[in-house]
Amino acid sequence: MKACQCILLLFSCQILYTRALECEVIPGTLRQIDAGLGSVGGVNNDSEVFLFLGNSFTRINATLKHITVGPAGQFGVSPANTVFKFQSGIFRQIQVSGGLKQVDAGNEIVAGVNSIDDVFCINKDTNNNGPPANAAWTQLTGRLKYYSCGPYSCWGVNFTDNVFLKRNLTGSSCGGSAFSEIVNGSLSMVEVATDGSVYGVDSPGSLMQRLGVSQINPAGTGWQRIAACPFGHRHVTFDVGRLWVICVDGSIRSCT
Repeated sequence: MKACQCILLLFSCQILYTRALECEVIPGTLRQIDAGLGSVGGVNNDSEVFLFLGNSFTRINATLKHITVGPAGQFGVSPANTVFKFQSGIFRQIQVSGGLKQVDAGNEIVAGVNSIDDVFCINKDTNNNGPPANAAWTQLTGRLKYYSCGPYSCWGVNFTDNVFLKRNLTGSSCGGSAFSEIVNGSLSMVEVATDGSVYGVDSPGSLMQRLGVSQINPAGTGWQRIAACPFGHRHVTFDVGRLWVICVDGSIRSCT
C-alpha cells in the first residue's frame, strides 16, 4: 500500500493543476493542425487541406491526411501515405520508400513515421537542395506512431502512448542521440514548437504542456494540464505565442 501511495504521489507532483486558456472559436472543422513561422495549416476528415489566411481557414487544392508547416518547409501526407513537399506554388511528390503516415517540419530537419511506425529524418542541406530521394532519408532506431522536432530536441510517442525524447540534434545530424523515455507521461500525440515548447494530447483527450523545457534541460520538469475545449481535445500545435487546438468534435480553438 505504501509503495502504491508513493507512486501516486510522485505522479501527482508531475501533473500540476489544470490551467484554463482564453480561446477564440475559429469557424470550420479539422482533424489535424500544424503551425510554424507564422503559418497555420490543417486537414479535415475528408482530407481537404486548409490554410489560415487573414481571419479564417481557406481551402487549397490538395488532398492530404496530415500537413506540417515550419522552418524546414511545408510537407504533407496523402491518404495513401505518399509524401509531398510544397514547392513553386504546388505540392510536389517526393520519394520515401514505403511512404509516411505523419511528417514534421518544425525544425531545420524533416522527420516522420511510416505505417509500421519506423522513424525517418533528413538533414537540413539535403532538404534545402531539393526534393529528397529515398537514399537521403535516415532510419532511426526505435518505433513511434508520432514524431515531432524542435530546435534542440525531438519528441515522440509509441503505440502504447509512452513518450520519448531525442537530444543532441542539429541541422546536419538529424539522428541525434538515443531515445530516452519520459516515464511520467502518456500521450497519443505530441508537438514541439519552433521555440522548443512541447504540447500533447493524451488518449482520454486531456491537453498537456511540458514545463521547464529549455536547451539546457530539453526533458523539462513536469506536465501541466491545460484546458481549451469543453469536452476534450484531439490535436494541438503552438507558434508565435498562440496555441491552436482541435477539439474532439473537430471544432477549432485559437488560444493565448
